[in-house]
Amino acid sequence: MCELFCLSSRLPTTTTISLEKFARRGGLGGAIDGWGLAFHDGRDVRLYKEPEPAEDSAWLSFVTQRRLSSRLVLSHIRHATRGGISFANTQPFVRELGGRMHVFTHNGRLDGIESHHANKRQRFRPVGETDSEIAFCLLLERLAHLWSNEAVPSDDARFSIISRFAADLRQLGPANFIYTDGDSVFVHGHRRTQHDGTIAPPGLWCLSRRCTGESEELARAGVVIEPAEPMQEVLLFASVPLTGEHWRPLMEGELVAARSSEILRSSSEALSG
Repeated sequence: MCELFCLSSRLPTTTTISLEKFARRGGLGGAIDGWGLAFHDGRDVRLYKEPEPAEDSAWLSFVTQRRLSSRLVLSHIRHATRGGISFANTQPFVRELGGRMHVFTHNGRLDGIESHHANKRQRFRPVGETDSEIAFCLLLERLAHLWSNEAVPSDDARFSIISRFAADLRQLGPANFIYTDGDSVFVHGHRRTQHDGTIAPPGLWCLSRRCTGESEELARAGVVIEPAEPMQEVLLFASVPLTGEHWRPLMEGELVAARSSEILRSSSEALSG
C-alpha cells in the first residue's frame, strides 16, 4: 500500500523528507510508482510530484535544495493498485475551493466508488483513473456549500461532513486519508496492509513532539525538521511509526482535526464509547 505523511507545526519549519528511506520504513522497498510533496503557503500550495521512483530524482533534489518553509506539509509515496503509472494518478491531489487550494492523499482500495460519481453533474471531476482522486472529488462536492462565503467554515461544520464521508468510504475498503484546506488538516485512520500481510488497523499513527533539538532517529527514518527551536511544536502523522517515540495508533475509523500542531478534535471518544 501507499505511504502517507503529514507535518503540522506551530511555527514555520523547513522539512526535508528522504522518500526512499520513508518507503523502506513502511516496507515498500523499491516498489515506488510515484511520489509527491505539498507545502502549504497561505491559501496556495507548492506541489511537487513525479510518476516514478524518488531515488536519483533531479526534481526531488531541487525541492530539497530549495529548503521550503511551511507549517503544513503532506507527502505521498505511491504503490500503484488502480490506474496507470502517470502524472495524473500521482498524489497528492489538489483542487481549488473557496479561493484556496485543498490537498488530499489516500491509501487503500475503494471498490465500487466509481458508481458514486458516475452519471452525476458535478463541479469536481477526476483527471486520472484512481479511486483516491474520485474520493477527493466526492469529498469536495460535500464541502462545497460551506465555502460559498469568504469566511473559513467552522471546525464543527467541516468535521461533521468529513466524518460522515469517512464512514461512507469505510464501507468500500481501506480508507486512510489526509485532507487539508490550508486552515486545518483532517486525518482519518482505518486499515492497511500490515507487515504480516493482514489488512487490519491501525492505518495511521500520530506523534506530538516539542523540537528541543534535531532527532537523529527521525532523520534516519527520512525526515529532518529544522530549525529545531525551543518553542517549536510539531504534530506528525505517518503510515507507520518513524521513531521509537510514543506514536499513538489511530483507532479504526478515527478522524482527527488539527491546526498548527494542536489537535482540535478527535472522534476517538465516540468510537471507544
